[in-house]
Amino acid sequence: MDNFLEVSNLSKAFPGFQLQNISFYLPKGYIMGLIGPNGSGKTTTIKLILNMLKRDGGEIKIMGLDNISDEKTVKASLGVVFDSNYLCEEWTVTQAEAAVSVFYKNWDKKKFSELIRRFHIAPEKKVKELSKGMQMKLMVACAFSYDAKLLILDEPTSGLDPVSRDELLKILSEYIEDGEHSVLFSTHITADLERAADYITYISYGKLFFTGNKDEFVDMFRIVKGGRNELTLDLSEKLIGIREFSTGFEALIKSEDIKMFSHLDVEPTTIDDIVVFTNQEGDHYE
Repeated sequence: MDNFLEVSNLSKAFPGFQLQNISFYLPKGYIMGLIGPNGSGKTTTIKLILNMLKRDGGEIKIMGLDNISDEKTVKASLGVVFDSNYLCEEWTVTQAEAAVSVFYKNWDKKKFSELIRRFHIAPEKKVKELSKGMQMKLMVACAFSYDAKLLILDEPTSGLDPVSRDELLKILSEYIEDGEHSVLFSTHITADLERAADYITYISYGKLFFTGNKDEFVDMFRIVKGGRNELTLDLSEKLIGIREFSTGFEALIKSEDIKMFSHLDVEPTTIDDIVVFTNQEGDHYE
């Protein structure tokens, strides 16, 4: 099996919003970043993958199995970490393990103990007494203790301090090292993806903007800078979003158009630049 996750023509309509024909796949042994502005459909996509919402159309396969008809089997191999704690806040860490472990035949108590020790989580602490970063690590420890093959995280680094974010990214990198695990990682902190992700799926207000290799995605665009008097009509038509200043401008361009801007300052771009500029005027790259 080459792909741990395959999403085909996924659709879901709400009043005032529609997720339209989203398709992407996540190969085994890799990390995919799921990005887009707030309200673009990232969490909706994740909830549809987890069968927490009823889809209007499309198909989702997890490790080759249908996420609805084979839901019980599928979820036994899934690990899920949301941006907020889903464990009972009155439980101690030990009680949380006891409550979660009963759902998984292959729960590894020794692995859980090793992980909470590594994460410096005291077993006697109540969940509500843990910081947000520690709660996140506790949920990751739970997922790793039954050897979840596919880990799905929705904004896991939101609100974490830099040290906790760095440690979580290291954990995810270690998790996929054996080539037998994959991660779908929804976040608006694109610097984390530039460091950790292999693939990017970019959803912009319900529509698929891009899915594929992260480096190819970044290499598709450049930032161009120049004086206000250098912004001609012909050049303006090639700009994807623009910032204008009293002294000049900066804008996003496709790398294929770089020769047209050779007389100006052209620089590499970042994932953050691409998301910001492509959402200034609702542009979409086909």
